[in-house]
Amino acid sequence: MLTTDLNPLWQPIRAGDIRLPHRLAMAPMTRSRSTAEGVPTELNAEYYAQRASNALIITEGTQPSADGQGYLLTPGVHAEEQVAGWRKVTDAVHAAGGRIVVQLMHVGRIAHPGNTPHGRQPVAPSSVRPAGMMYTASGPQEMPQPRALSVHEVAATVQDFRRAAASAIAAGADGVEIHSGNGYLVHQFLSSNANQRTDRYGGSLDGRIRFAVEVAAAVADEIGAGRTGIRLSPGNPYNDIRENHTHELYPALVRALAPLDLAYLHLIHSGDEQLLDTLRSLWPGALVLNRGGADLAARAKDVADGRADIVTVGALALANPDLVERVRSGAPLNTPDPTFFYGGGETGYTDYPTRHDA
Repeated sequence: MLTTDLNPLWQPIRAGDIRLPHRLAMAPMTRSRSTAEGVPTELNAEYYAQRASNALIITEGTQPSADGQGYLLTPGVHAEEQVAGWRKVTDAVHAAGGRIVVQLMHVGRIAHPGNTPHGRQPVAPSSVRPAGMMYTASGPQEMPQPRALSVHEVAATVQDFRRAAASAIAAGADGVEIHSGNGYLVHQFLSSNANQRTDRYGGSLDGRIRFAVEVAAAVADEIGAGRTGIRLSPGNPYNDIRENHTHELYPALVRALAPLDLAYLHLIHSGDEQLLDTLRSLWPGALVLNRGGADLAARAKDVADGRADIVTVGALALANPDLVERVRSGAPLNTPDPTFFYGGGETGYTDYPTRHDA
């Protein structure tokens, strides 16, 4: 019965230039296990290679520049040694038969100078301090007021994404995903509280979506649209984000992105079924859906009903390196241990057993 319910997940599909053997993919998850310099390690390579049977691995958020870092021990892809580290990861995943895209994540104002190598003030669309605390090496601290990017710096940040995408491909990635949700920089430009600009990057819907569209266009131009995905989280208040007029903003954004012919649109679904159906109707390519908290049968139904072409899972993939084999065979699943989600070594990272180890 389990296998029958999940049959829609096992059909092959293409996401742009990336051929997928089935439709169950691994969502991006911050794990904070890179070096202090943002270099992926052999341990990171082992972790991702263990999960290569997923249709697609979307990596943890990876900073496209030094200013893009917000959390401790997260990887970058803007320095030569970081690219070399990612090459170890991509080689390991490909050797195991998998496909991997690097998620480019500039955190914007969700940062603390103590977590970055240069110790600079965070940057954002506007000088609006986010509510909440940031974990640092000296404990939780309030996030400081960010510095508003000038128009020239916005353009330079677009180029940072372009260069980072080229670096990810040079490191052997099959593509990149632009993180435009969860309250990070691109999402901050979309929001009504973090973005209080009155220039061409704020105010109107066209102004607020401009940065996202420019980043996507630059990345697609650099590495090819067929290797470029973008992730959105409509209506998600995470990281002190408020959005007005989501039913106008996100259709406008998706309409503007559609002509770029990107590999996929990755939606974090927060329960607005009407908006999901609208965006599905507006998006001509592959739609990847992350329906948080839903069981696999519900996610398979999204594929069967045409709401999604591919679905992503997070903690299940984290705790089950052989998730696909377990699901297809009906084997029981490991339970994720949140104690070891962030930071540390192999415990809670590469030591989850496969069904043959248990």
